[in-house]
Amino acid sequence: MAAHLMPTRWILACLAALFVAAPASAQMVEARDLAADARLAAERKIPLLVLFSEAGCPYCERARLEFLLPMQRNPEYRGKVMMREVGIDNPAALVDFAGNRTTQAEFARRLHVNMMPTVLLLGPRGEALAEPLVGFRGADYYGYFLDQRIDAALAQLRDTR
Repeated sequence: MAAHLMPTRWILACLAALFVAAPASAQMVEARDLAADARLAAERKIPLLVLFSEAGCPYCERARLEFLLPMQRNPEYRGKVMMREVGIDNPAALVDFAGNRTTQAEFARRLHVNMMPTVLLLGPRGEALAEPLVGFRGADYYGYFLDQRIDAALAQLRDTR
């Protein structure tokens, strides 16, 4: 093989690896065991932020990509909130806050979550710590509304713990 083609192949291999790795970083942690997550969040004295989404929902995708994933990667937010995602149409197994086995879809139904995206900030027993953030009306104030609810949830935890 010609020596001048080697750098090109190396660059293409690096780019391919980058694209293969990209989707993993574009995901929130899927909720599997909320009881265990709640215990960990309680130890850290932070609320559990749960994004309820639906497959194919463009507003869910915008909330996730433009706000929640950057927050999840920001060290400041790691000390303020633990994030999980529940798909309202996802049949994946889930352990709820009481330790009962259910599915993500059934859990969302039990909480009467029916508009996407919905963000809930929850305490160790699954109790709401702030007003739900329902829908996505655009990027202008969404970050502010998220911060407002995170701060309210943190204040609730400090007042009751």
